[in-house]
Amino acid sequence: MLNILRSLLLIALLAAGPVLAAGQPYEQATFDALQKQGRPILVLIHADWCPVCRAQAPIIDTLLKEKDFQPITALRVDFDKQKPAVRYFRAVRQSTLIVFKGGKEVARSLGDTSEAGITALLMNVQ
Repeated sequence: MLNILRSLLLIALLAAGPVLAAGQPYEQATFDALQKQGRPILVLIHADWCPVCRAQAPIIDTLLKEKDFQPITALRVDFDKQKPAVRYFRAVRQSTLIVFKGGKEVARSLGDTSEAGITALLMNVQ
């Protein structure tokens, strides 16, 4: 019975993964246009199966709704399906967060699930 409950919980979490994913899907043309405009960008290297990514998503969603962070555009790179983009951003793992300002990378973090840490990362683009 316990194994059945664990299986059901795992299925529910996996099904919720894509729904919880922060940011809009990554497209190179969108990234290039935002870079050209000098807009602040958050790139999330994300995998739906990644528990760290799932923990980051609601924090990022909440922070990006705050007035100070509303100018930031979040782009989500699928770690499994967008390998050229993963290589382009030199990401070695999913759950990598990279911020750009003025057309340049200004900071990155790997595996941070703390609100304070992600807030500090986003502060780099203000």
